Amino acid sequence: MDEIRTDQPSLYDEDVVAWAEQQAAALRALAARPELSNVLDWENIAEEVEAVGLSQIKAFESALRVMLIHVLKYLSAPSAQSTRSWRVEIIAFHATARRRYAPSMRQRVDWDDLWQVSVADAAAALELHGDVLVSGLPDRNPFTPEELVAKTFTLDWALLRLAAVLQNPRDHH
Repeated sequence: MDEIRTDQPSLYDEDVVAWAEQQAAALRALAARPELSNVLDWENIAEEVEAVGLSQIKAFESALRVMLIHVLKYLSAPSAQSTRSWRVEIIAFHATARRRYAPSMRQRVDWDDLWQVSVADAAAALELHGDVLVSGLPDRNPFTPEELVAKTFTLDWALLRLAAVLQNPRDHH
């Protein structure tokens, strides 16, 4: 019988998204073996395991989206009454995104769509308070995935990056 090793970190601990995909593939491979029991609903079990990874991606995207919305609102309405709370929210949602990020998410997140949704949501939120989103924002996400989850990401850094993008739009498309 194979011995279970507990002295090495599990892929589950390092990257739950990659772990879920690996486990679902293993379950599907077992399902294809005719000598195994058909008592287990292999396909639905595999889908449930995959759902673990997908829920992690959605939670990560949600935290980043809210963070970007607050960055965009701050950029567009720096004298609004809510700027202090936006700054606090950016710190909190960035921390959440950093905790949830796994390396395998890089190729599974549509970074430009995340940016576009954040821009649209920020515009709608600003409009409710009589403010407008700054014009000239790029269609593509001006931040790399690594920048968005870096320990060094701050509102002030993001505002400088966006100011540079607005001054030189051709360099960032």
